Amino acid sequence: MRKVRHALITLLLLVAALLGFAALAGYPPAYLLAAPGVGTGIGAKLLCSARYVSGLSREQAFSDLVQYSPILENLTIEYDDAARKVTTSLLGLSETSASHLPGLGCTIDYPEVDVRGGGMPLPAVDTAAYWPAGDLAYPPGEAIQALVEDQVDSDNAAGLNTRALAVVYRGDLVAEVYDQGVSAQTPLLGWSMAKSLMSVMLGNLAYRDKLTMSGSPGFHQWSDDRRAAITLPQLLTMTDGLAFSEQYDPGDDATTMLFTEPLAARYVLQKPLVHEPGTHFNYSSGTANLLSLVYFNNTGASLQSSYRDFTENIYVPMAFQHAVFEVDAGGMFMGSSYFYASARDWARIGQLMLNGGVINGRRLVSADWVRKATSPNTAENDAAYGYQWWLNRGNAQLRWPDLPEDAFAAQGNRQQWIMVVPSRETVIVRLGWTAGSYPANQQFAAILDALSEN
Repeated sequence: MRKVRHALITLLLLVAALLGFAALAGYPPAYLLAAPGVGTGIGAKLLCSARYVSGLSREQAFSDLVQYSPILENLTIEYDDAARKVTTSLLGLSETSASHLPGLGCTIDYPEVDVRGGGMPLPAVDTAAYWPAGDLAYPPGEAIQALVEDQVDSDNAAGLNTRALAVVYRGDLVAEVYDQGVSAQTPLLGWSMAKSLMSVMLGNLAYRDKLTMSGSPGFHQWSDDRRAAITLPQLLTMTDGLAFSEQYDPGDDATTMLFTEPLAARYVLQKPLVHEPGTHFNYSSGTANLLSLVYFNNTGASLQSSYRDFTENIYVPMAFQHAVFEVDAGGMFMGSSYFYASARDWARIGQLMLNGGVINGRRLVSADWVRKATSPNTAENDAAYGYQWWLNRGNAQLRWPDLPEDAFAAQGNRQQWIMVVPSRETVIVRLGWTAGSYPANQQFAAILDALSEN
């Protein structure tokens, strides 16, 4: 009993000290109270996926993780390779585990709501064909390959941690470079580039007459208040007007949703309206997971039915080779953040858009949908954003001044990029782990210039 009392007193003193530190540092108490749960959540989730989806070493996975916060260096980490599970704890204040399942990747464990069962079967795809139909690649162009190699070398000499850089020109994979233990077969985290894929998935439903793009998302939770006026295009362009914070501090909406909530969309459905729909752009991973709920509801409202729809109508026709779309504990795709794919697979998404909705001889979305998806939105503060795609045009100045006006991109945390330039028939994929900014405008402009010289 005395030992228990001593441990409790020690814990209370630690909490009091941490709260005092938070006040001195200018953080609200809620920040530090949420920190242990968020810390163990992000630790378990990212370490599990890095190890069992991407195949990174434990050392590399940990090095990547602690870039987010020094407090993560204090995690106690336990790997269970037999169960493919990672458990993390932080100073005795919180413990979280995440488990890997075939076809579904890693998810934080919430046993009371987990519907993932034993995982899902990976779809069979053709590997013995040339990109984009398979996993074979022709020899690269010498000049563009040399430039891409130089860029990766320069990036990594500067500490930018570029791990994959691939260039597609006129439908051919003309250059690709891999570094830091990554290969053409390594599925890498795209973070928010998953949003652009979810957009394509909804466009596919519309093409198959399973979804009316101009209509309501159909959430009964909003039927009796002002949110009933929100349309699907407003969700796609993040002009829905919902109060969702994307600051990524402990206690913030984004970190709470990703690392402490079992059902991502359920958390966001509770958010109130703070702007008139269609008038204000607010970048929101919460909105992206509402789009995942739309996909879920319109493909049978179960993990099995939505996974089957995804594999039959997206994964196989796209010819994804090394890709996993992770789900939350309720079996819903984490459309805000958790698609892991090789550089060649990410490039397939860009090529689909470049082709106006067609890839490998199959139309997945309509040409009109691609046009609308890459057109500016109606917001007063930032119109250069389409259906979960960043646009070069739409505001007073170009977003990337050295790139053609028609360029558009998927972007993700740590500087993940799919840059699509229709007028130059080019797709560029950059994957890595950059803590700060990345000179995408200059780097990609140099690649376009080199292609024009061929």
